[in-house]
Amino acid sequence: MSTAANSTSAKGNGLDADGAVPVTAEENRESRRRSMQLLRELLAPVKLQFVLVAIMVVAAQIAVVAGPAIIAWGIDNGLPALMEGRSGPALAAAALHVAAAVIAGALTFGYIRQSTVIGQQMLLELRRRVFRHTQRLSLEFHESYTSGRIVSRQTSDMEALRELLEFGVPILIGSSLSMVFTAVSIVWMDWVTGAVMLIMLIPCVAVTVWFQRASREAYRAIRTHSARLIVQFVEAMNGIRAVKAFRREEENNERYAQLAEDYRAATVRSINVFGIYQPSLRWLANLTITAVLVVGGLRVLSGDLSVGALLALVLYSRRFFQPIDEIAGFYNSFQSAVAALEKIASLLWEEPTVKDPQPERARRIEQGRGEIDFRDASFRYSADGPLVLHPLDLHIPAGQTVALVGQTGAGKSTIAKLISRFYDVTGGTVELDGVDLRDMTGLELTRHVVMVTQEAYLFSGTIADNIELGRPGASREDIEAAARAIGAHEFIEALPDGYDTDVNKRGGRVSAGQRQLISFARAFLADPSVLILDEATSSLDIPSERMVQEGLTRLLGNRTALIIAHRLSTVMIADRVLVLHDGRVVEDGSPAELVDAGGRFAALHEAWQASL
Repeated sequence: MSTAANSTSAKGNGLDADGAVPVTAEENRESRRRSMQLLRELLAPVKLQFVLVAIMVVAAQIAVVAGPAIIAWGIDNGLPALMEGRSGPALAAAALHVAAAVIAGALTFGYIRQSTVIGQQMLLELRRRVFRHTQRLSLEFHESYTSGRIVSRQTSDMEALRELLEFGVPILIGSSLSMVFTAVSIVWMDWVTGAVMLIMLIPCVAVTVWFQRASREAYRAIRTHSARLIVQFVEAMNGIRAVKAFRREEENNERYAQLAEDYRAATVRSINVFGIYQPSLRWLANLTITAVLVVGGLRVLSGDLSVGALLALVLYSRRFFQPIDEIAGFYNSFQSAVAALEKIASLLWEEPTVKDPQPERARRIEQGRGEIDFRDASFRYSADGPLVLHPLDLHIPAGQTVALVGQTGAGKSTIAKLISRFYDVTGGTVELDGVDLRDMTGLELTRHVVMVTQEAYLFSGTIADNIELGRPGASREDIEAAARAIGAHEFIEALPDGYDTDVNKRGGRVSAGQRQLISFARAFLADPSVLILDEATSSLDIPSERMVQEGLTRLLGNRTALIIAHRLSTVMIADRVLVLHDGRVVEDGSPAELVDAGGRFAALHEAWQASL
């Protein structure tokens, strides 16, 4: 599906452009509740460290705020004492000021460093959690959740959250405390100056409220366009073969350029909002300092205020607006982090539709025979969707090779996915050796059922590593024996490093057919009681297909096998053929019996013979 289509669909379902965060009021409240719960869970292991950081922040702000008060005391008491020949008060004021500065600096370094450590600990746990959970989710989720959005959860969203976890405490808490302590100090030293500050604070609050609203809208636009940009890039790269095949480079360039321009324009609008707010805030701060200086100066002349107190009040006035500036600068990052937390929480709250049974209910099959039974089994992909597999009663004896044939959408892959338990049946049961698949854990089922798909995906690492996936810990002799059995040994040995060739490096590239042979070797090594081949020979050319036929026969061996294939050369080796149409089995018999019967399979066989 195109990015534009994804965006339209997301809006139609009440989601943002990323498709992850609900936008209705009720869903927003639920989303915030989940994100706060996630944050509490992340904070739980580092709670004591967080308390230590909070104590250091409070102590550091007290030390910082004490500076102007010490200066005021030094001027009002130390200078007169010096004129009288006593240097003690002045030296004491200087020593106290230096001590306050040193303490404030040391504590600031301590809480910034510690908050960074805590943030990285929390991010480490969150990254692991997201990866574990994403792998645990059912195939249904991955077929509907675009890969671009999953990448965004682990990259841009984690980065946005990092800023909150690392700098949230120093900026949000530290700056807020600095404002509170400064305001208290001003009122304590002179309530008249405090009243002036309060009056001047009114326009500052008004400008800040405007900035929050405007920046929130600008930020939402940035996140929307950022998500679209990521999705477009990931889709283009994932589908690069189709892009090359249909010469879609120019169209993709134009689409990506437009999305990049939208992102740039949204970013510029956000910068403009900040560009209005920050100078306005600084202008108001300077105006406030001027007012404090004028009012305080008149009060000094009248004898109601000391010179030291006036200097301290001016310093406090300057410092009072610095935290507002810092918080405003961090506001966009804070908004980004909150939205990222909601999206990650939304992902973590997704539940797998296919779940392992409770430990006390889980059943094992010690010696798998491979007998499969569908008992009144039916399936639909959604609660209100059509039946893609109508109620089916089917018995597949152990050791039988069954080919599934039919037009696209007939239900062949659905049967394979149900046996592999990528999905659970909507009605009825699917049993393996008399055990309901829903009573088996995923690991237990994988011991007995292996599917070889058309994609034949190879993971990073060597060819030996990829074959070993079939049975982790297998010896090199077993790996090579599996490759020989299906006819892959010769071409693997011809590679630069043989079985140790890295599949991702130059010289390690293998053809589609060779990848399929490696996946066959992987399945052979796994030695399951049930083997499913889902279009597994479609990537093989004629010479490769002939080469693998003998190995395929060995791979099938005496185990139960289901073959989904359009090539009748593969189907003809089956003991039994099931012809599916519109989610129903319409023909069932051996290849020879169905050819003689003159039905759908016979027509396919006749067309295949004609093509030969």
